Amino acid sequence: MDSTQLWTTVFILLSFGVYITIAWRSRVKETKEFYVASQGVPTLANGAAVAADWMSAASFIGMAGLIAFLGSDGSVYLMGWTGGFVLLALLLAPYLRKWGKFTVPEFVGERYAESVRLIAAVAAIVVSFVYVVGQMNGGGIVFSRFLNVDITIGVIISAAIIFFYAVLGGMKGITYTQVAQYVVLITAYLIPAVAVAQMTTNIPIPQVSYGRILAELDALSVEFGLHEFTEAFAGRAGGQLDVFLVTASLMLGTAGLPHVIIRFYTTKTVRGARYSAFWALFFIALLYLTAPAVGAFTKLNMLQGVQGVGTDELPGWIDAWGQTGLVTVADGVDTITSVSNDASSGADLVVNNDILVMASPELAGLPGPVIGLMAAGAMAAALSTAAGLLLVISSAASHDLYFRVIKTDGASEAQQMMVGRIAMAVAILVAIVAGINPPAFVAQVVAFAFGLAASTFFPILILGIFWKRANGTGAAAGMLTGLVFTATYMIYTLEVFGLEANEHLFGISPEGIGAVGAALNFTVTIVVSLLTAPPSQHVQDMVEEIRYPSLPAAKETAETH
Repeated sequence: MDSTQLWTTVFILLSFGVYITIAWRSRVKETKEFYVASQGVPTLANGAAVAADWMSAASFIGMAGLIAFLGSDGSVYLMGWTGGFVLLALLLAPYLRKWGKFTVPEFVGERYAESVRLIAAVAAIVVSFVYVVGQMNGGGIVFSRFLNVDITIGVIISAAIIFFYAVLGGMKGITYTQVAQYVVLITAYLIPAVAVAQMTTNIPIPQVSYGRILAELDALSVEFGLHEFTEAFAGRAGGQLDVFLVTASLMLGTAGLPHVIIRFYTTKTVRGARYSAFWALFFIALLYLTAPAVGAFTKLNMLQGVQGVGTDELPGWIDAWGQTGLVTVADGVDTITSVSNDASSGADLVVNNDILVMASPELAGLPGPVIGLMAAGAMAAALSTAAGLLLVISSAASHDLYFRVIKTDGASEAQQMMVGRIAMAVAILVAIVAGINPPAFVAQVVAFAFGLAASTFFPILILGIFWKRANGTGAAAGMLTGLVFTATYMIYTLEVFGLEANEHLFGISPEGIGAVGAALNFTVTIVVSLLTAPPSQHVQDMVEEIRYPSLPAAKETAETH
């Protein structure tokens, strides 16, 4: 075992030991503890947990890698994912917390109709499943490289660990585990970034210093057959329109993601939900403001490392990552003259986006402990989000489907918990298969989940809170339209289910189609609601109440703080 593997093993075992200990000490027996942690999580802790839940393998592993190759167009992930939290904090979180239910489908069912709840539960399972596939793949990549195992084995190991502590502790265990995971992942992300910035520019503030390398990076990118890093709208085939739609899709999807929204049900008060969003945005910004610098420095070090070097003396990281199949050098090449992230491009060196962040310490020549810490951080990011997603799948299957549709005569606490845990196990098994053979890069797979969330949940949540006239018939029609349209376009443009990928219509990528689906959902819901009977007066009064709280409710909140 070399130094890198030794330090990786040490950090992963230590961090996993902490996570599992927390899960064991937080184990639960009641559904309220399992799903919303008895609504007793402090604001600051919930903000850190939201940030960890949010910053998945896509944020930690995939985003900076995509920025490295997309250049300025990678800003769609920064603007979309952070902008969505502003929408969530202002328009959704406090109102949904005041409604006081366990899950998003439960809110939908009470606000609209039980039939709409069924659609919402199915949509929550679909969205969460697509999202968890990216986490499985990210965990597999980490284990494959740093523990020297096959990627299939890596996916299975990460899945088993996720399942253990998610099933044991439920939302209570997951919450405090995610606080620990946030500390691990942000430390693992910032230390190498600061070290690389200091080595490259003598300024240990990556968010500031990476501006000094952009001119050199642009020139190197062109030399190796890539577009300039700073060139606008060159990284996406659809150009400006696609950049706008992907940003909008990620933003609306962020505000509509069930596994993020459910976290705001765990706070003690409505005000706590709002402040949790503020703290979450602050914690997220620490990583998101650093990601462009990580992408730029990593790409610079990668290109400088192969510039003018013969293939018989390439840097060691190429051979190490080549064993995973995520880095390849074309046969018969003497010197690397072209680089790409696309295996079909014919480039001399093909580098998978998803390895760049984890390879960045090796590219910069940092010591083994830093590389090991980076691996532990990547696993923390993948595991924290996957656990939250499994909880959504569990709650949708047990609380919103089994309890409401199948076992209508009433289900005991033990029965609901058992069904929820079985749903987690089934989701894990299917996600393992999909995680081994994902349809795209980690961040792109996650973006598909955001598109589905944008086209299904965001419109009906916004209309459900701010438009009393929206009814169950309109919501059902809108959700089905958005979900079917968006999923169909994604399947049409991706290599999934054994189908060939087709050309993007009007240059719109599958990551950006969710914004169009959301617009269709809004339109259909409004039109159908206006053409059918309005909701009952009781429902309209409830909508009025969550937006304009009565004096006693407002007084109670004030006294709590």
